[in-house]
Amino acid sequence: MKNLITTLFSLLILVACKNDITVKYPETKTVDSTNTYFGVEVKDPYRWLEDDRSEDTENWVETQNKSTFGYLDNIPFREALKERLSSLWNYEKISAPFVEGDYTYFYKNDGLQNQYVIYRKKDNEDVEIFLDPNTFSKDGTVSLGAASFSKDGSILAYSISEGGSDWRKILIMDTETKDIIEDTLVDVKFTQISWYKNEGFYYSSYDKPEGSELSAKTDQHKVYYHKLGTPQKEDALIYGGTSEEKHRYIYAQVTEDDHYLIVTPRVSTSGNKLYIKDLSKPNSEFITILDHTHSDTYVIDNVDSKLFLVTNLEAPNKKIVTVDVANPTPEHWTDLIPETKNVLNPSKTGGYFFAEYMVDAISKVKQFDYDGTLIRDIELPGVGNVNGFGGKKDDKTDYYSFTNYNTPTSIYKLNIETGVSELYWKPSIEFDSDYYESKQVFYASKDGTKVPMIITHKKGLELNGKNPTILYGYGGFNISLNPSFSIANAVWMEQGGVFAVPNLRGGGEYGKVWHNAGTKMQKQNVFDDFIAAGEYLIDNKYTSSDYLAIRGGSNGGLLVGATMTQRPNLAKVALPAVGVLDMLRYHTFTAGAGWAYDYGTAEQSKDMFEYLKGYSPVHNVKAGTQYPATLITTGDHDDRVVPAHSFKFAAELQNKQTGSNPTLIRIETDAGHGAGTPVSKIIEQYADIFGFTLYNMGYRVLPYKTKENIKD
Repeated sequence: MKNLITTLFSLLILVACKNDITVKYPETKTVDSTNTYFGVEVKDPYRWLEDDRSEDTENWVETQNKSTFGYLDNIPFREALKERLSSLWNYEKISAPFVEGDYTYFYKNDGLQNQYVIYRKKDNEDVEIFLDPNTFSKDGTVSLGAASFSKDGSILAYSISEGGSDWRKILIMDTETKDIIEDTLVDVKFTQISWYKNEGFYYSSYDKPEGSELSAKTDQHKVYYHKLGTPQKEDALIYGGTSEEKHRYIYAQVTEDDHYLIVTPRVSTSGNKLYIKDLSKPNSEFITILDHTHSDTYVIDNVDSKLFLVTNLEAPNKKIVTVDVANPTPEHWTDLIPETKNVLNPSKTGGYFFAEYMVDAISKVKQFDYDGTLIRDIELPGVGNVNGFGGKKDDKTDYYSFTNYNTPTSIYKLNIETGVSELYWKPSIEFDSDYYESKQVFYASKDGTKVPMIITHKKGLELNGKNPTILYGYGGFNISLNPSFSIANAVWMEQGGVFAVPNLRGGGEYGKVWHNAGTKMQKQNVFDDFIAAGEYLIDNKYTSSDYLAIRGGSNGGLLVGATMTQRPNLAKVALPAVGVLDMLRYHTFTAGAGWAYDYGTAEQSKDMFEYLKGYSPVHNVKAGTQYPATLITTGDHDDRVVPAHSFKFAAELQNKQTGSNPTLIRIETDAGHGAGTPVSKIIEQYADIFGFTLYNMGYRVLPYKTKENIKD
């Protein structure tokens, strides 16, 4: 084994210390603002913080950050954590290769580069840098989004994000000369870039809203076609934009054979209509496949006029059906790969379907032909999560990644015809999985529902109730938390920390039924599942309330906010990130109204209003309560979940917190909801989060020890 001695570990010991860093919170003014719902007046004293363009808000952000970093700067081992994060992060990371035109491309990060670089190779020529997003800005805050090649690979259309915003620009490049060949497309948001032949591409966007582009409501999505060589103002409106019918999200995709355009209009993040247009016939009309949003259904492929659809219509765990485009509505569908008891997430490549099933959040993969015949089970490298299995019809080789909570991501090369996998790339990282273990347990939630949770830590962990533990959750939007390796979590576990992830209701781990069980007036199930997970960890001596931190982002930030206001004594530390925290007004910002499938809205009904008000974190902070030590994190350019949610929650907590636990808000500048955040900023964020967490648990970091001493 190579370089064992040089790999460093650290241990923690508890010292008798109190939280002796003084915090002086900035004063946050209140205003006389109220909202009335069904005759009930609700005070909104921090409404002014919703104005992201005001000087008052800007000054508030500046003073809050000054207070927060004044605290964080005094944590004695913060720099040691940052150094260890940087050291472990500093290894080469690459993506699976993919072929476009005459070149094989791949993404690579040398270690600490802020953004991944696209490289390419042609035949026996040397590898060259093709596109380096690190040159977009000095500080790495301009990031690469989508990158889509024309059908012959001669042209690349790629999107960029500035400061983490969801608003994008699209640039068009000649791949041979690497020259930008057209004016930049602007004001693009929530889009795919889907090419038609080599002539142009389809994309989606909203009209720029009145008021702030980072917080004003956007609810009329549109699909456009950009023909190469023409200005953006001449781009044809393909779908959307009518006053009779609004869709908040509309995506367009051209089939691989350039025969059809598929459009999926959505009112919310769940459920879509489905239309198809024959591009081989000039001026053809859209044909309706589904005229309602009662399911999530999409076209995965076609063979001539035969369509292959993935759907959860009357199949909550999903299935693949076939239908002819001449009569594409559900009564004509025929099952190809029927629904099973496990959730299906299929992909296609090389003329086959690869059906990934989630079995208690763990991946199993089966290979089917286009007649629905099972070819084989794909033998995976271990128990964990795979991604990939996607390519073109003529591919002979496919690539997929494998990971779990204690195994760094490796890439495997699959022979599509034989089903044999071989290791393609394994990272050279100073982390040895052999010293760690993951265990899946099932615990009972408040109503008796069995919920799975994976707990990961060093082998030989003593169950003494004193292990620093992060309980991480999400529980919403049909999103599944599958096992995956995180460099930051590896550093946490090096410190003797436990990392626990329950698969809460509201997620997609057990299909649409599991998702729906955590939506609208069943949302409390999600919080109950999370609370029960914390109680399981405490009851089984993994940790105790003094050493437990609860963490989550976005919808998971709501989870943390609701949990800490409902059970303030459950955890010592709360870490809500970019959270949806004002449940009475979330739908009035940017595309927030599209989340109503999961949440409902305060205007929907009196019962829904009362339910939302009953758990909305901003509205349930009570004076005279000791809440956990809290570090709220957000970004000033977050136009997904606007930072006003976090601002208002921080103001409420600082005003009403009792006791010595600090309540801080860390506001990252030139950063959004998370995607595209530079590595340098990510490392700083984790050093602050872990430093804050461990300090408030009373821990100090000792010098690192080598693997040879790890069992001493």
